[in-house]
Amino acid sequence: MKLQSPYLLFLGDARDPFAIKLARGVVDWRPELAIGEYSLPECQITTGLKQLSISQAKAQGAKSLVLGLANSGGTIQENWITTIRAAIAAGFDIISGMHQALNAMPELVALAKEHGVTLNDIRHPKQHFTTGTGEPRSGKRLLAVGTDCSAGKMYTTLAIQRELAKLRPCTFRATGQTGILIAGEGVAIDCVVADFISGAVESLSPDNADDHWDIIEGQGSLFHPAFAGVSLGLLHGAQADALVLCHVEGRASMRGLANQPLPDIATTMAVNLQAARLTNPNAKFVGISVNTSSLDDTAAQAICDKYAAEHNLPAVDPLRHSVAPIIENICAI
Repeated sequence: MKLQSPYLLFLGDARDPFAIKLARGVVDWRPELAIGEYSLPECQITTGLKQLSISQAKAQGAKSLVLGLANSGGTIQENWITTIRAAIAAGFDIISGMHQALNAMPELVALAKEHGVTLNDIRHPKQHFTTGTGEPRSGKRLLAVGTDCSAGKMYTTLAIQRELAKLRPCTFRATGQTGILIAGEGVAIDCVVADFISGAVESLSPDNADDHWDIIEGQGSLFHPAFAGVSLGLLHGAQADALVLCHVEGRASMRGLANQPLPDIATTMAVNLQAARLTNPNAKFVGISVNTSSLDDTAAQAICDKYAAEHNLPAVDPLRHSVAPIIENICAI
């Protein structure tokens, strides 16, 4: 799935920061892709970019309007339609990460055809995948796994790719809608039919030069009852040489499941290694990424030092600390 940038980020009527996670991901990691934001009068959140109208953004070279929001159920709201229609009429492609597909809305499909633009439902893969084979592939691969979902796997892999690129040829491989928006391509693994998840990851990260690293965005957790299937398919398809464990410090239970406790780091690593070694017997952990957003700087450093000592691996918060120790372990493989 190829996306046309620069983007105009549509924030709709968002009222809390989490609601604009797609837009925020672009601004945090690929700010050069976005030239501004557009929001409805009710919106209470901003990415910090300049507010532009549809016509102003078009004049400045924007090619796509991005629905930079996430909401419960992933639905396209009725009060967004006027903006979407105006953007189509102005010649913008539309990019959406919602579960509700733009291409399932006949009015928008007809309007897009009339104006020669594309409706991109990045959460709905158009590719036809085969089942996984587990056949060895050339090149090297890293996959982020977690004690839980929403544990920082995308931010961790983006931070690693950015620093590793200074030393080795490498590519970020997106597996979720926000990652796809940042990378401009990828596969939303959570919308692939279960039998084809590992095959989809194999196609996302094909044969490459021996010194090339694919940095594969992880999803879910083997310990989360809702998302473990996606996580297992990713592990098998990634055929990872290197794994990074992502953990949210201070989280008491699995996200969305108050009665499901988080596994400890050692158990999480052991179970992920067992699964990863089905397709790569040499898989190993190269580091631990700790989301320390609930801690102050001193406590954050202390908990990372504690995990590093306990597991004999570098442990860092990639938004607070350098990922250089993890990069050193990757380059040693």
